[in-house]
Amino acid sequence: MKLTMGGIKDSESWKKAGITLPGYNVEEVSEKAKGEPQWIHFGIGNIFRIFIGGIADGLLEEGVMDRGITCVETFDYDVVDKIYEPYDNLGLSVILHGDGTRDYKVLGSLAEAVKAQSSDPGQWNRLKEIFANPSLQLVSFTITEKGYALQKADGTWFPFVEADIQNGPDKAVGAMAVLTAMLYERYQAGGYPLALVSMDNCSQNGARLRESVLTMTEEWQKAGYVDAGFVSYVSDEKIVAFPWTMIDKITPRPSEQIAEDLENLGVEEMHPVITGKKTYIAPFINAEKPQYLVIEDSFPNGRPALEKGFGVYLADRKTVNLAERMKVTVCLNPVHSATGPLGVVLGYDLFAHMLNTDEDMMKMARMVAYDEGLPVVPDPGILSPQAFVDELFDDRFPNEYLGDTNLRLAVDVSQMVGIRFGETIKAYAAKYGDASRLTAIPLGIAGWLRYMLAVDDKGNKYELAPDPMNGEIQEQLKDIVVGRPETFTDQLKPILSNERMFFTDLYQAGVGEKIEGMFREMLAGPGAVKATVHKYVCR
Repeated sequence: MKLTMGGIKDSESWKKAGITLPGYNVEEVSEKAKGEPQWIHFGIGNIFRIFIGGIADGLLEEGVMDRGITCVETFDYDVVDKIYEPYDNLGLSVILHGDGTRDYKVLGSLAEAVKAQSSDPGQWNRLKEIFANPSLQLVSFTITEKGYALQKADGTWFPFVEADIQNGPDKAVGAMAVLTAMLYERYQAGGYPLALVSMDNCSQNGARLRESVLTMTEEWQKAGYVDAGFVSYVSDEKIVAFPWTMIDKITPRPSEQIAEDLENLGVEEMHPVITGKKTYIAPFINAEKPQYLVIEDSFPNGRPALEKGFGVYLADRKTVNLAERMKVTVCLNPVHSATGPLGVVLGYDLFAHMLNTDEDMMKMARMVAYDEGLPVVPDPGILSPQAFVDELFDDRFPNEYLGDTNLRLAVDVSQMVGIRFGETIKAYAAKYGDASRLTAIPLGIAGWLRYMLAVDDKGNKYELAPDPMNGEIQEQLKDIVVGRPETFTDQLKPILSNERMFFTDLYQAGVGEKIEGMFREMLAGPGAVKATVHKYVCR
């Protein structure tokens, strides 16, 4: 059995293997999308394919959507070459239940894969055609927080952004420059309306996307590449809208065991690949079943019937913001970011296994969510924060079949600490005068910085997960030696006082010195990290 258009025509073999095939004509919905695109997505990795692609697949199954999604990759073109093209844009969804059972389904909702590569005239012109089409209603994004970033921590442009500003729309490279260049095409084609929908785990993600697009637009106007009319077009949210969203579905890296199991079922060429840019991806996508997508209902050119998708809620901006704050700043992501890097230092591979077997780490996780987060989180109304956290600790976090690793949870943490910790710290400072009563969140920040030393609790070295600030932070911490606490002096001060990173000065918030103290204790020698965690969670 091959995961291709031709391969899925042998429906009996797939049925015998227990794999559900699309109940719609995949070729028809793909052709419809190519001729009259309705929905584009930037960032076409694992979370997109199983969650957003899965929602679209469900809408196609119900007959409330009649075309697939146009898939655009701005960062890692190997994803197109190795995962999309060889499998005719099909994906294989693997839902992992806590009892060990799985649901397999072939997804046919991914209509076309395009590389946003200005150096490739064929791909670039195709992208222009898509954006110029009046039928286009929305562009969604899962490009991670760093995909929207234009400036470094010190406020200067990233080199690729500076190049994009200087080189103009026809030579755009970064995601925000590519998007802005394509919006310019749409403006020139007729100024058609459009919704740009960030689905990344960013606080007020729509505002962040809008700020980046407007910044690029204004810089290009200064350089003479675009006119004032284009600035007005992008600035008018009644024409170009930036809806806010909250997204939630735990999607680990592809599992080698699942690949082997699929091949034993008869599905060929299922093993994951690691691209040159360190993207972990496979023809299949494994994830949990629970999922939540709350979207601000602001679509100037219309939209598909998104509200009929599994786990999708349409709401106003205030409700979306509260739901996002509940999940990203309190309930789920802070637990991951506080305990994941620490788990790497403590030698735990799997996140669920760590929580299921290490009483102290489970206590810390619960402290982050229940004790420190819930007391300051507003209720969004459509989702109960208490019920959300209960589901996490009762069903989702303990699910070892997900195979989610602590190393994955340590990816790009520098880009997330402000959102995942800073908001709660600010809420405590506003409510109590400072945030000094917090314990688990400062412990998580200290643990992340201890993780950045790349030496585990037994003294063994390890490789850090990808993060755009790895080099900068490691340079700041280079003189600190594990086992010699005296080598730690004031190296954390530039980090913990960085309001661009944490959205607040942690010293002024009353937790900077506490974090320094915890970090110092973690340097004492072998076993110091474990002892420090135990000390603070068992008080």
